[in-house]
Amino acid sequence: MADGSAAPSRRHGDAASAKRQATLHDVARTAGVSQATASRVLNGSTRIVRRENVARVLAAAAELDYTPHLSAQAIARGTTNTVALVVGGVDDPYFSSVAGGVIEAAEAAGLVVSMAVADRSAERELQIVRTLRGMRPRAIILTGSRIDGTDTRAALVEELDAYRRAGGSVVLVSGHDLPFSTVSIDNYGGARQLARELVGLGYRRFAVVRAHVALRTSRDRCEGLMDGLRELNIGVEERFVVEAEFSRRGGHEAGRRLTQQGLGDTELVVAVNDVMAIGVMTAFRDAGLVPGRDIAVAGFGDIGPAVDVVPALTSVTVPLRQVGLCAVELALTDDDVSRVVPVSANVVLRDSTPRRRP
Repeated sequence: MADGSAAPSRRHGDAASAKRQATLHDVARTAGVSQATASRVLNGSTRIVRRENVARVLAAAAELDYTPHLSAQAIARGTTNTVALVVGGVDDPYFSSVAGGVIEAAEAAGLVVSMAVADRSAERELQIVRTLRGMRPRAIILTGSRIDGTDTRAALVEELDAYRRAGGSVVLVSGHDLPFSTVSIDNYGGARQLARELVGLGYRRFAVVRAHVALRTSRDRCEGLMDGLRELNIGVEERFVVEAEFSRRGGHEAGRRLTQQGLGDTELVVAVNDVMAIGVMTAFRDAGLVPGRDIAVAGFGDIGPAVDVVPALTSVTVPLRQVGLCAVELALTDDDVSRVVPVSANVVLRDSTPRRRP
């Protein structure tokens, strides 16, 4: 009887709540935390909130379909003077180069850029977007690789679409797999070209350092490289394809593992981004090898430090500042048509991959 009598009351509560938008107070009550704690979580200040409370607040917000309060004019196009830039991390100069272009174009348009870091987490990215909807920026620009196999894709599309319907602009800097305007970098084509150029220098025996296959940027670059090598009848042994974190630390760990297992007759190691390649070079030096002399190394992205390391790093150059400029240009376009702007990538050969003697 107790269970049966409770059910109608719960249904009545659900019906009542459906008639109005959930409030921050509702989220806090459902999560069993204070309203101040709920506010900190939903506004991104998770460092001062216990992890279990963060999880409870986010679960309650999702259950109640809560979004920060939006008035009828919440994101009316042109009423705000900010552009929100969401980057994958702060440990990769790739993102700072893109951000430089975004800031330059935004300032020229009289806008201010605010930046948030998703830390390569699909869940964190979704949380940031939910918060940004209530902050009503003129545009949201998301940079960084899409991550496959997560359960946040549909929710992210829903949040971004609701923001766009309310008058905001959405632009992605990544592969084009979401229904929004995208500055799409040719990761696959650039890596395929890199394979041909390196074989043209006389290299035949390769090792590859990549990130997890779910990280689309890494996967596209790895597939482009492998396909380019296969077209020239060159394969890479499975034991010489090393998976690591998509960072300098990950590259260092991969280089350490390669030297520990033995490089065999490997002539060249290709990493799927420059910071990983720089980490690989450091690991090789730690093992007594001289990059560019004892073993060649190449990367992807052509970040600023690529020309500062010794030897200078062979890479695939992407016009990152131009990517940022283009993203803002797309964001400020007056119509609501989603566009894809392809960006080509080109190989730059440097001293880390000297021509091999026959």
